[in-house]
Amino acid sequence: MLMRLAIATLWRRRARTALTTAGVAVAAAMLLDMVMLGSGMRESFRGFLEQQDYHLRMTPRGTMPFDSEATIGGATALLARVASDPDVAGVAPVLGGKLFVPRGDSVVSGFALGIAPGIQADYVIAEGREIAAPNETVWNGALLEAAGRRVGDTVRVSAGYDPQLRRFTGARELVIVGRGRFVMLSGGELAGALMLETLQAMGGADRGDRISVALVRVRDGASADSVAARLERSEPQMSAISTEAALRFVDERLGYFRQLAFILASVSLAVGFLLVTTLVTVSVNERIGEIAVLRAIGVARWRIVAQVMVEGVALSTVGAVMGLGLGLVTAKWLNGILASFPGLPAAFDFFLFEPAAAYKALGLLVLCGILAGVWPAWRASTLPIAKTLREEAVA
Repeated sequence: MLMRLAIATLWRRRARTALTTAGVAVAAAMLLDMVMLGSGMRESFRGFLEQQDYHLRMTPRGTMPFDSEATIGGATALLARVASDPDVAGVAPVLGGKLFVPRGDSVVSGFALGIAPGIQADYVIAEGREIAAPNETVWNGALLEAAGRRVGDTVRVSAGYDPQLRRFTGARELVIVGRGRFVMLSGGELAGALMLETLQAMGGADRGDRISVALVRVRDGASADSVAARLERSEPQMSAISTEAALRFVDERLGYFRQLAFILASVSLAVGFLLVTTLVTVSVNERIGEIAVLRAIGVARWRIVAQVMVEGVALSTVGAVMGLGLGLVTAKWLNGILASFPGLPAAFDFFLFEPAAAYKALGLLVLCGILAGVWPAWRASTLPIAKTLREEAVA
């Protein structure tokens, strides 16, 4: 009964109700997007790290993986020492470099990864097979397209190129045996993988027995942070970064985004609250005489309060439901724009939909709708009946 009366009251001013609901829906969409933005980047980064299924990343002291050209010498002995740790279940070395591919009168350059096939975690095979011999390579789709090659081709590549002398160094003939999707590279970045020993040999003395990063898998039940601290003490030239430490680093870097998301989410809640409060207050003011008559014929005060409160809840609930769909659409659109920034992995998501967090945020908006009805409900329930009826009669 109360719901029907509230809906009937809102239906009297259909245009005004529709505009208010649309405003609440926009506020709800912004609130949802900010909640998704606040956690999306961190959880996406966590997904990338956990997808590799390694718990530590060992890099030259003071660097992050591939943020510089620094490499680690004596890699064979280093990997053996790390693997001998009782809490280490596996070690995967990776060497970064350049790959140059001649195409007609031009040269295509890409990122080269020297990996250990079978334990690598940098790409997944989308076509063909994994590398099995020193003269085999796996390229991503962007490099295949740029070089005009396909899986099965034999191609001459090099690790160095002097554009003035047009001279290649460290050249090798490789067979492209697969097309891979490199999980940590941006969508348009050209990349190819080959055996670690092959890339070291192509780089000459500068790359001999060197790696850029070592991925370490920790045994079940062991603490990654404890293993990282132990490895840093035994290998002082290295930094060992656990997944949780990397996430803490990301948290520090993304603090600005989270603060911005929190501020915009708070503004969205405030806007939704003010919109519902304004509409319900105006509605009550227009029905002062009607409410006074209801009170005069014996309608209980609590029923007047309940009806006004239901109006606020109905507005905020409908707006929240509409905002849920609108927020998901705008998040997908914005994610497509932001994910196209150079240097970001193609599958990186800025907006991550987490049902629990989203429903909690929209529940807060509905709670604001309830609170928005408090003031107009109190005003409606405390009207002086005789005075109000007299003033309405004179008017």
